[in-house]
Amino acid sequence: MSYATAVNVMLAVQEKKASAVDIYRPLRQYIATTYGEREAQAAEDDLESVCQLRLDLEKSPDAAANPNLRRDILLSYYRALSVIEPRFPISPDRAHVHSLTFTWFDAFKPNKKASQQSIHLEKAAILFNLGAVNSQIALSADRTDAAGLKQACNYFQSAAGAFGYLKDHAAGRAAAGGATVDLSVECAGMLEKLMLAQAQECFFEKVIADAKPPALCSKVARQVGLYYEETHATLNAPPLNQHFDRTWISHVQLKAAQYYAEACYRCSLDLHEKEEIAEEICRLKIGINALADAKKSVRGVAQPLLDAVNKLETNMNRNLERAVKENNRVYLMRVPEASSLAALPAASLVKPTLMAEVFDASKETLFSRIVPDSSTKALSKYTDMVDNIIRTQAEKLQQGSEIARVKLKEMDLPESILALEGNFSLPVELKEDVEAVQISGGPSGLEAELQQLRDLRQVNQELLVQTEELLQKEASEDAQFRTQFGTKWTRPQSSTLTKNLQDRLNKFAANIKQAADSDARIERSIRDNLELMAILNRRPIESALPSLERPIMSLDGNEDAIVGALKQSLRQLENLGAQRAGLEDMLKEMKRKVAFFFLSDVCHHSVVDDILPKLMSSTGSQEDLFRKEISKYDQICGEIAQNIEAQEQLLLQIQAQNEDFSSVFNLEDYKADRERCYKQIAAAVAKYREIKENVNEGLKFYVTLQDAITNIKQQCSDFTMTRSIQCREMIEDVQRQLSGLSFKTDVRPSYNYPSADQASIQRNASQQSELQSTPQHPQAAFHHRPGEQPRPGYSHPYPGYTTPQQAPYLAPTGQYQHPQQPPSHQYGQPAYPGWRGPYYNAHQHPQGSHPPPPYTMPSPYPPPPHQGSYYRPQ
Repeated sequence: MSYATAVNVMLAVQEKKASAVDIYRPLRQYIATTYGEREAQAAEDDLESVCQLRLDLEKSPDAAANPNLRRDILLSYYRALSVIEPRFPISPDRAHVHSLTFTWFDAFKPNKKASQQSIHLEKAAILFNLGAVNSQIALSADRTDAAGLKQACNYFQSAAGAFGYLKDHAAGRAAAGGATVDLSVECAGMLEKLMLAQAQECFFEKVIADAKPPALCSKVARQVGLYYEETHATLNAPPLNQHFDRTWISHVQLKAAQYYAEACYRCSLDLHEKEEIAEEICRLKIGINALADAKKSVRGVAQPLLDAVNKLETNMNRNLERAVKENNRVYLMRVPEASSLAALPAASLVKPTLMAEVFDASKETLFSRIVPDSSTKALSKYTDMVDNIIRTQAEKLQQGSEIARVKLKEMDLPESILALEGNFSLPVELKEDVEAVQISGGPSGLEAELQQLRDLRQVNQELLVQTEELLQKEASEDAQFRTQFGTKWTRPQSSTLTKNLQDRLNKFAANIKQAADSDARIERSIRDNLELMAILNRRPIESALPSLERPIMSLDGNEDAIVGALKQSLRQLENLGAQRAGLEDMLKEMKRKVAFFFLSDVCHHSVVDDILPKLMSSTGSQEDLFRKEISKYDQICGEIAQNIEAQEQLLLQIQAQNEDFSSVFNLEDYKADRERCYKQIAAAVAKYREIKENVNEGLKFYVTLQDAITNIKQQCSDFTMTRSIQCREMIEDVQRQLSGLSFKTDVRPSYNYPSADQASIQRNASQQSELQSTPQHPQAAFHHRPGEQPRPGYSHPYPGYTTPQQAPYLAPTGQYQHPQQPPSHQYGQPAYPGWRGPYYNAHQHPQGSHPPPPYTMPSPYPPPPHQGSYYRPQ
């Protein structure tokens, strides 16, 4: 199908011409001065690239064989200017790039020019030339086929976008410095409307070629006329009315009349089909009059345009004549006044191309190492805004999760559902306590520990009896010889020497008796509380919990439906929680990416949305840019808000469903039974711990008591050994006296009768002498009475003391010293920390360690028992 026609004559805009300018030297000098010579050397390639782009633009537009290539050069140079602007301020200020002047000539009055030390003039001129090149490409398109018509329409819209961007972002700044009229806001706006009119005109050509309904064709044509009317109004107003050639104004004026008449003509065709003859006649008259008025005032328009107008006028007159005849013969309708008709409807099918993305310089790599302080501060502000959004939204997610947890806990969900299915659970703290009890042996293991107490008590009793027997045997021997020899047996009696030892043994005996009473109380406590603690032997402990049973009788049989609905709601709530977790991960990832890093001496930034290049290339308001960039987070903020709102509604639904569930399954009684069971388990744990602590205290007591008794037994053994030696010597002396074998009858032998403590000192001194003079086997360190063997079942035989610390009764001055204090009769009060009894390693400390004494005891007698101890006198 042919799209054509020579009827539509259109306009293209010529490019502005520029004077040559050296960009390289001023920019390099500024970089070296402001940022340093190293940065200037690093920017050499970028400077040369910008200079080459400027040289290509300075060539005559007529020399450009390829308009598409020129368009690409203009775009590249404009992006480069967007990168240069925030980094290198160009102005007469001595602190700026002050030796760079741009000069441009007016596109419609080539004899006029403007020069500025400002990048705004340069950018405005480039935008103008971009619009001009796009209009030229559109005009050169072959509109006789569909592809060419589409290309023309697209490029006219691109030209409108360039002129619109010039009007909104650059014309005002350029005009402030004294730019030519073609760069004024009025001229840019006029050219934008002209390009839109011609793009809409391409659409009109298409709907006519596609034989669309007359009503649609009328709407498209009317919009073409409106765009031309707006263009004509701007051309007839200052400052453009004295600037443009008359042929431009006539062309636009005639185009406006042509498409208004075209709209009337297409509308009349639609009215004719509807047999609305009277309005058809009126519309045709209005269109014909508009054409006639326009033709009278226009001058110098292209002949093809006049031919098209004349052809349209002829067609309209022919249809008017036909309509009048039909109305006079058939319809006899009154023709309405033109003022009584409604305005013709219009339909805009075109709009300026959005140039923000086309001019976006955020991906440009020119001068990327140079970042001014102002941009760094602006980026920090934006980063704070992003951080605030992320922090606020993360808090909302965490608050939502906490609300869900608290609400479910208040409703005892999902524990109630799990209990109905046989899945019971204890509170975490209580379950850990029960597991600790079971690991330590539980109530069933207390009997074995009681047996250990009995065994240790028996061992201590036997040791005490053995020690007392040693003293009794020595005393009996002494009494026998005293009776046999009478007054000749002059050494002190045993009872006077062993009084202190005997007193201490009596104290130990009293301690053992008190401990036995405490053991009995522990055994009674175990027997009395065995039934209470038996629950701790259940494995798993959850088997002791009550179960939630279904009602015995059901009135409507909807229990399963109630449970199913509640479980479904809980699954939905779980899904919302999983969604929140995903959203929270997204926020954490965003926060991780909002980071700063430093490279050399220049601060570079890596932001989640890569705003720095946009910030560096933007010429508009930073606040506008921030609002636009922050809007990227609207989606995730909206998802979070939806999640929180959905959870609120779902929790209300779950609350209502849980009330039905609680009523049907008598949940309150079950909760009461469960709480009683929890309290029983907690009470059993507390009682077990109390008994266990008392048992452990008893074990410690008996171990330390065994140490003390063994120590005093060793002292008694030393005493009896010394007394035995003295006894033999004294017997020999008495026998010599009785036999008359004494060489000095007038001199009685003098004997030193040591006490039990002094005997121990003498014996140990003798052993020290022997050990220093003769190497000994390790077993030689222990001395035993003749014929006496070490007692089995004890950690040590009677040890030999070699230092004052090892011999508590050894005093350098020969005076009696108390040993370390004997053990207290309450558990946990060790008397002789240096000794390890037979049960010590197994129960309290690793092999080779010593139990630390709780405090230093100043008295050799046991202190009063602790109030909280089982081991106290009755």
